[in-house]
Amino acid sequence: MVHAFILVKTGPGESEGLLDSIRGLANVTEAHIVAGAYDIIAEVDAAEVYEVLSASATEVQGFTGVTDTKTYISLDE
Repeated sequence: MVHAFILVKTGPGESEGLLDSIRGLANVTEAHIVAGAYDIIAEVDAAEVYEVLSASATEVQGFTGVTDTKTYISLDE
């Protein structure tokens, strides 16, 4: 099992509208609006690293209003 965090930067006023879409993705277990350099943090659990990268690069980055993402793979269980 691969556990990861996707940090999502959105355009002004876009975070609330994107939160439910991100939460609805198959491998996303949690997502929260946060204060700081990024606007949303999503937790992802997947069987393979490829699925995490697909969630970030294809699904999350494909949403209108997403301007940047950073993906961090957890190294502990």
